[in-house]
Amino acid sequence: MLDINFIRNNTQLVEKSAKEKGYKIDIKELLKLDDDRRETLQKVETMRTERNSIAKQMKGGKPTPELIEKGKKLKENLAELEKELDEDTAKVNAILKTVPNIIFEDVPLGGEECSKEIKTWGEHHQTGVDHLDFATKKDWLDFERGAKVAGAKFYYLKGDLALLENALLQYGLSKVLEHGFTFMTVPDLVSSRVLEGCGFNPRTSDQSDEYYIEGEDLALIATAEMPLTGYHMDEILDEDQLPLFYAGYSACFRKEAGAYGKYTRGLFRVHQFNKLEMYAFCLPEQSKEIHEKILAIEEDIWQGLGIPYHIINIAAGDLGAPAAKKYDMEYWSPVNQKYQEITSCSNCTDFQARAVNCRVRRKDGTIEFVHTLNGTAIPLARALVVLLENYAQEDGTFKVPEVLQPYLGGRKTL
Repeated sequence: MLDINFIRNNTQLVEKSAKEKGYKIDIKELLKLDDDRRETLQKVETMRTERNSIAKQMKGGKPTPELIEKGKKLKENLAELEKELDEDTAKVNAILKTVPNIIFEDVPLGGEECSKEIKTWGEHHQTGVDHLDFATKKDWLDFERGAKVAGAKFYYLKGDLALLENALLQYGLSKVLEHGFTFMTVPDLVSSRVLEGCGFNPRTSDQSDEYYIEGEDLALIATAEMPLTGYHMDEILDEDQLPLFYAGYSACFRKEAGAYGKYTRGLFRVHQFNKLEMYAFCLPEQSKEIHEKILAIEEDIWQGLGIPYHIINIAAGDLGAPAAKKYDMEYWSPVNQKYQEITSCSNCTDFQARAVNCRVRRKDGTIEFVHTLNGTAIPLARALVVLLENYAQEDGTFKVPEVLQPYLGGRKTL
């Protein structure tokens, strides 16, 4: 979330940025409610001072009936006013959580169609093999039994395809470790506070993309970004510790499969998949450089696999609430003859850190919020789609990319 004082001092900037992102936020109403909260807080603080004064007068002797009555009345009034303060604070926070992060100056304005291509790599393949048809014929993929056990868009990976997924993980892990990331496995469940801290506002299971646990303040994670955001919640890090780089491996659970207007065939968009996610905690002055570093790692991974792609600077209208800037990498699909999403990386500045209260103590003793960034190393189910489209052969074999062969016992074909 944004700092209310920042919003107060930069009202036009916040309103403009929210509008460009497509959010309808009444900033004037928010500030009016905060004015009310401040006024109530001042009254509460005045009463608390008076209460403490009366408490001191009651010490060391027998208090007068008038003083006792005054203290009793003050206690009652203070309790009512504190309740009012809690209500005012709740109103402010409810709106504050809906205010999106401001965008960087180099973010393109407009909707999804206004996102700008900033780089391309590799030659487009003109022919490819449909991943679902190929994997089903090889008996590597079973959606039918997945649906029987868990419902539509759940699946089993079998045999060599499951081994290929593991090889992809090992390859991706080797890459992020080269760049100084610490490998972590993470909880598959997080609390509503962590979800809100990530910029996901939990409502009910019917209203969101997350799966909620009945009767618990818990939801299944949609990405390792969620538990990694909460890893340093309510902590103050020392300046010398930053930046911190984590690579989180987890299952991801999403209700988005079958979303209208999205490409959903086979493994491309499913309810559950595994993913290796990069995450960084850093000083504010480091975040723009680290954003470029995360993007470069993503490119290194996919260039190693020989997959053609382009990079786009996502337009404001297609940015989520937490991101100040986001890059998407889209691979060239030889089957569909178009670019399709594969990874992304976002600079969330202090938006998430403020919500989970993660701060840094500078060498001079001052304390401020850190910046957080996230980026996908390898989304494993979708990566299998990409590899099968590009490396499945007409004779029914799969040509293993050279970088994956060490993780498959040296095998060159599957």
